[in-house]
Amino acid sequence: MAGKRFPASPTAVTVGAADRTGFITTATVPEAARRAGLLVPQSRVVPEETPIALSYGGSTHAVMMATPADLEDFAVGFSLTEGVITDPDQIEAVDVVAEDKGIDLQIRLRDEQNEALRLRRRHMAGPVGCGLCGIESIEQAVRTTPDVSGSPLRLSDADVVKAVGLLNGQQPLHIETRAVHGAAFYVPGEGLIAVREDVGRHNALDKLTGAAARAGFKGAQGAVVITSRVSVEMVQKTAITGSPVIIAISAPTALAIRTAEEAGMTLIALVRGDEFEIFTHAERIERDEEKCARFSARIPR
Repeated sequence: MAGKRFPASPTAVTVGAADRTGFITTATVPEAARRAGLLVPQSRVVPEETPIALSYGGSTHAVMMATPADLEDFAVGFSLTEGVITDPDQIEAVDVVAEDKGIDLQIRLRDEQNEALRLRRRHMAGPVGCGLCGIESIEQAVRTTPDVSGSPLRLSDADVVKAVGLLNGQQPLHIETRAVHGAAFYVPGEGLIAVREDVGRHNALDKLTGAAARAGFKGAQGAVVITSRVSVEMVQKTAITGSPVIIAISAPTALAIRTAEEAGMTLIALVRGDEFEIFTHAERIERDEEKCARFSARIPR
């Protein structure tokens, strides 16, 4: 399933590093930077952004703008979080096909899943900032979110801080470009068991979901950690993994908070150093008596 490199970039752009599948993930571009009042010519490494089609049975189901890396993880994770499958074993194979202007992930499902998909077929094409573009009804946008309230997972304050700190240091593409999102699974006592990056926040989470599922990891064992804002779809996708906790560096939307509350999910956001804000189900975060007394009056339970 190895891919091929894209055609050579213009002379002003230097092709960057290739992912292990052979697709180019970065480019070095010229720029003029204002420094001390002067414009100084220099260069910067930026991530590639590629149209990636996800096709089932020879028919395109979705086209996403994404980073051309961890493509099999993307295929499996997208299939899971979009409800096309409920188990990675329902996929027979993923063929990564390089096209002139993008990549086609040709996903072969087992017969029973092909029939199920045929009955609920929908088409969508979305930019990196929108994972809901092209759906056919309001009901699809506010789909039922799995209930994760039964998970016994508990985290400490230190776990929350550690999870974000570890993710900050394990994003090589972000460190190089400062232009991609990261998503990780954090397990207390083990640290980060998987990290994935992408120019799209939804894509990063889909890739993470696929990587974890292929490795046999159960989401209920840990927390999802993301570098982006928390939209409703990020909560929905996290719940589909089975994880009862989402930890984010940025802020949540109101609908994301309501959805997390209803799903029994702990939503933690705006993590800055050892400070953070808990928006839902704070009882899952174990704190010492002093901190509990200080925050109990304003943290929802």
